[in-house]
Parts: sequence; structure tokens; C-alpha cells
Amino acid sequence: MAHRVTALVVGVLAVLAAACAAPAARAPAAPAAGSAAAAIVPDPPPPTPVRPIAETYHGVTVTDPYRWLEDGASPEVGAWTDAQDARARRFLSSLPERDAIARKVEALLTVKTVRWSSLRARPGRLFALRREPGQQQPALVVLPSVDAPEAAKGVVDPVALDPTGGTTIDFYRPSPDGRVVAVSLSRGGTESGDVHFYETDTGKETFEVLHRVNGGTAGGDLSWTADGTGVYYTRYPRPGERPPEDAEFYLQVFFHRLGTPEAKDRHELGDEFPRTAEVKLVPQETTDRVLAIVQEGDSGRFRHWLRDVDGRWRRITDYPDAIGFAAFGEGDALFVLSRKDAPRGKLLRLALPEARLDRASVIVPEGEAAIDWTFSFGPDPVVTADRIYVTYQLGGPTELRAFALDGKPLPPLGIPEGSSVTGATRYAGSQVLFRRMSFVDPPAWWRVDPSAPAPVATPLATRSPVDLSDAETRREWATSKDGTRVPVTLVLRKGTKLDGSAPCLATGYGGYAFSLVPAFDPTLRVWLDHGGVYAVVHARGGGELGEAWHTGGSGLAKQNTFDDFAAALRLLVDRGYTRPSRLAIEGGSNGGILMGAMITQHPELPAAVISHVGIYDMLRNETTKNGQFNVPEYGSVADPAQFQVLHGYSPYHRVRPGTPYPAVLLLAGLADPRVDVWHSRKLAAALQADSTSGKPVLLRIEHEGGHGIGAALAQQIAQTADVFAFALHELGVTRR
Repeated sequence: MAHRVTALVVGVLAVLAAACAAPAARAPAAPAAGSAAAAIVPDPPPPTPVRPIAETYHGVTVTDPYRWLEDGASPEVGAWTDAQDARARRFLSSLPERDAIARKVEALLTVKTVRWSSLRARPGRLFALRREPGQQQPALVVLPSVDAPEAAKGVVDPVALDPTGGTTIDFYRPSPDGRVVAVSLSRGGTESGDVHFYETDTGKETFEVLHRVNGGTAGGDLSWTADGTGVYYTRYPRPGERPPEDAEFYLQVFFHRLGTPEAKDRHELGDEFPRTAEVKLVPQETTDRVLAIVQEGDSGRFRHWLRDVDGRWRRITDYPDAIGFAAFGEGDALFVLSRKDAPRGKLLRLALPEARLDRASVIVPEGEAAIDWTFSFGPDPVVTADRIYVTYQLGGPTELRAFALDGKPLPPLGIPEGSSVTGATRYAGSQVLFRRMSFVDPPAWWRVDPSAPAPVATPLATRSPVDLSDAETRREWATSKDGTRVPVTLVLRKGTKLDGSAPCLATGYGGYAFSLVPAFDPTLRVWLDHGGVYAVVHARGGGELGEAWHTGGSGLAKQNTFDDFAAALRLLVDRGYTRPSRLAIEGGSNGGILMGAMITQHPELPAAVISHVGIYDMLRNETTKNGQFNVPEYGSVADPAQFQVLHGYSPYHRVRPGTPYPAVLLLAGLADPRVDVWHSRKLAAALQADSTSGKPVLLRIEHEGGHGIGAALAQQIAQTADVFAFALHELGVTRR
């Protein structure tokens, strides 16, 4: 599920502000020709033999000069990778601002404020992930109420289990009464999680461990029975059940009775699932009904299986029905989001126990704004005893809207414009909690109470160490190659001169219907104080303007994503926000394809490109485990038309000798379960061999890291400092 790099994209990419670590009163200055800053260059790259392998696709012969770099088990490849990483780190550590940036980044990422996420309520208890200042990983805590953060009590602290900070909470699920909580734990960025059970009041581990529940390909999930004595959970094949090459496929659903051996668990569902099934389990907490939402790879195509109270499973939807997320209502209702003849989404009500789609009633019809389908298993509707809450996408910002159970729109909640609203979850009675933030407002959890006139902020808020009241957010529209208008969100200081002198960071993603939403980061203060401009390009492929926006930048139409981003970069230059020599771009995972396309299709536009865990060889991607999940989004070389498109933009295959490419920093992790590290190896080798600009092409490897999700704080600080120091140097932003 490569699209789930969003934690990296929305978090890390928003903080290039830290790259300018000079005092706020000092303006940036370009280095003089021949200055020490300009003279810093990396060592020559290690020798990279060319060993061409020719392969023919539909009559087209494609030569791959660096196929040998795909073999991660080869000692030669290992030595080459280590040499590349050492070279990159030597260069980055030699940059004059690097140590100062590292200190600044550490200070910013360890400010004395608590971060709260992933709230789940149970009777008399509220669970949350809490990250204390300087804490390597978030810990699971429990509170008596949303108004009593000071009474939070620890349940599971991954750092206490693993002092290295390498263990991550993938997900957690409290029992219906909140007395026990199931927690998936994985190590080293692998996302390969086993579920452990902990007593809420004591924090002691209890019962059995369920193995191979979560993974980096298809994810994983778990739901409790209504009486809390058992769980339904996803499980990857055990050794001997399938061939080794299928170990990360064929996700199935099992039932486990607490206190019994795992070997006796009952197979519930899965023989009908596709090989690349991704499964979400939604319980009706007052009964033993369970809804299994099953996606075919990363396709956005779902089937739904309902477990009735008598224990029988039956499929209630098929792919053409275009049904996505769902939530049980109280009593006899199942609410589902649909895109059938409604690309911006509508909400249906299915009567239980039949759950007949042909008898569904439309509760909320399609409107001008799109219902948010940001993630493949995105925000479910939240249903209370008398209201339904639905999250809408507004071209980047999001909004929570309330409806009566019959679909009648209720008055707007009054959430400030330009916000992102995430994590909506049912609280006590008919109350709902949601997290709200913007580019200038830190994240805070708000409470909606039908008896109150408006939502109110709760004490679960991140206190910002900076004041961003002098910043403004602007909306621009770029015109893409085919005439499509593309939204671009900009953050800059009020009164910034648009004379092209400002350093600028532009980021984008453009895939999997994932939308780039406003994300707060205090380090933006430093960037703004140095005259910096931050730009978010909402390119096609994302979900900012509905499903048509997604399909307009995926599959055979993927080139539109690159054209949109290039048009946005030209707009930034044409409007005077920056100039090419002061322009850096950054992306990750699917956004790495975008970065690779900018390098190879428009090398003249940016001065520096920073690409995290990117996919670059589009012809070989589907030979990897997670690449097979990506086929619905990108296409397959097995199809002649899709091959032509993939070959046409594949960044690795578009590198040409004699081209002056921009400075490039590629970052990857050896344990990445979503994008194989060889993508970065091969692109680095090709660019190092063919670029004539003299600018550095660096490959930085995280040996104990994966896709960036769940990285320890120390890793984040070191990597962020390296990234920022690189951007600072290549944009010519130095202290006077």
C-alpha cells in the first residue's frame, strides 16, 4: 500500500522551514562564486558496473543496465549500497549549516508539548496515542475523559519494550468495555506486526500473542466480539501454508477465543478474497455482526462481507456497486458511502438484517463538494443516536458536516476555513471528537455536543512554540497542459515581495485518491522568517476534487499528474514567488514517482530534488510484493497500452546521457515493505552516470528503517537535518 506514505508526506515534507537555521532577522544570501559553500562537492561515487539485460515487451526491447542492483542479498550490492550511503553522509555532514540545523531540528521536534492522536472511546475511558517531548515513539495511554489529560495513565510504551526506539504501535483496538486492549507491534520499519493483549488498568500483558496480523503490503485489522471474549483478526499465511513468495499475500480472517491456543483459531473468511486483498473489520459493538471491507489491492474497488448474528458470512456488495466505507447505526441500520453514479460520493442506508443494496435508501445525495475518500480505508461516517457526521474534501482543506438520521442537513459546525479535519470518532452519548489543524494553527481535538451551539476545543491540544499570525495562506490555480485548472496552496509571510528572490519548497503526491491537507508544523516559522514560500500542489491523481480528479491522474492518465505539477512550478516562477535557482521540490513514495518525472522530464525547473522511498522503475515495480498491490493504480506491463504509458514516464528509463540534471538526494530504507530499496539504487546509478550538471546525486540509506512510518525520533532528527542541510546548500541560502 504505497499510498500510505502519507505520514511522511504530510509530516516531513512540511518542515523544510528548518533548513534555514540562521537567526530570524537575517536575510538569505546566495553564495559568491568560488565561495567555500559553493566549492563543497561530494566524493566521486563508487564504481558502478554496467551489466545490460535486454527484455522485450510487446515488441519493444528495453535494456536495463543496472538490473544487478536489485539483488539485495548480493554481497557486491551490499558493499555498493554501503559505499553510496557513506559517501552521502560524508557530504551532508560536511555542509557548514548541518550541525546547526540538527540542533535546531532537535529543539523543534522536542518542544515541551504533548501530541495526541488516534482517539478511541469506551465507557468511562478514552484511549489515545500520546507522544511526550523527546519521546522516541508514541505510547498508548488511557484517560478518564477528554477533559482530564493530566490523569492519563500509560498502558503500552514501545520504548519501555524496546529502548532502541525501533518498536512501533501499528494500531490498537480496545475491548468493548475497555478493560483489555489489543495492540499490534512491529519493529525496524517492517510494519510486520503481531498483536499483544494488555490489561488497561495495570498495563500487564495478558492472554496469547497473535502472529502475522499486520503487514506493510495489505495492512491488517482486528475487531472484538460484543462480550469481549474473542476477536476477529486478519492473518497472513503461516510458514508451510503457502509458498514463500506468497507470504505477504492472501490475507484471511480468523477468530480467536481469548485464553485458548492460537493454533485452535477458527478460519472465518478469505477463500473468496483476491491474492492482494486488503481487509478492514467494522464491528457492530452491541451485537456480533461484523462487516469485512475488502479492497482489491490499492484499487479503490471494494467488496463487503457481512457476518450475521447467527455466525454466517455473506457477500452484500460487488466491485461494480462502488461502495466504500461504512458504519453501523444503532439498531437495524448500516450506512455506506457510494460512488455509484456519484463520483463525488453519496451516503446510503441499508436495513438490517437483510442489508440489500437494491433496497437501499439515499440518505445524503451527491453534492458539489466531494466526500473525503483520502485513504483507501478512509474516514468512515460517524453515526450517533441522532446524527451522522461525514467528512468532505474541499480541494485540500476538509470539513465535517452533520446530518440528521434521515439525511436532513444540519447547520454548519463553524469550523474555520482552511482547516483539515481528521480522526472523527464517537465519544460519550451523541458527542463526537475530531482533530482540527491548519498551516498556522496547531492540532487540537474538538468536541461536538448537539446540546452546545458550536464545537469547542478540548484540553487535548498541541501547544505551539511559535506565533504564525503574520503568515497568510493563498490559493492559486495553475493551468495544466490540457487546460485543466490545478489548485495550489501557498503559505508565506504577509507582505512578501514577489520578485522571484524567495526560496521555495513545492511538494505534491497525486495518487491513490490521497489528498494533501493543511498540516501544521512550527518550523514553518523559521522558513517564513527567511522569506520562504511553501507550496502544496494538489495534482490530479489525488482526491481533492473527487474521484474524477483521482482517475484523471492514474493509470493511462498518469502523465497528467506530472503536467499538473510542472504547470504549478511555472506558475510559482511566473507570479514571482520564486525562481528556478531558488526552487526545491520534495515528495515520497508515489510522490517519488512525481519527483523522478520532474528530474527526467523537466530538469530545468527545480534546483534541487529530494525524494523519499520513491518508485522509479515502472516496468519492474510489479515484480515486487507491494508492487503487485499497486497495479490497479498504475497499470501493468502485461497490457500493451498500459506498458506504453508506463515506459513513457518511468523515471529510471527516461534518464539520458549528457543531460544537466538538478541536485538530487534520494532516501530509502533497507527494511521498507512498500517500495523496494533497489528503485533508489538504480535511479542513483543512472543519474550519477549520465548527469552533466556537476551537481550532486546522493543516495542516503536508513539501514534500520523502512518506509518512514513509525520511525524513531532520533532517526527523524538525523534524516531531517540531512535533508534540510542539502536543500539549504543547493538553494544557496546561507548566513550572512
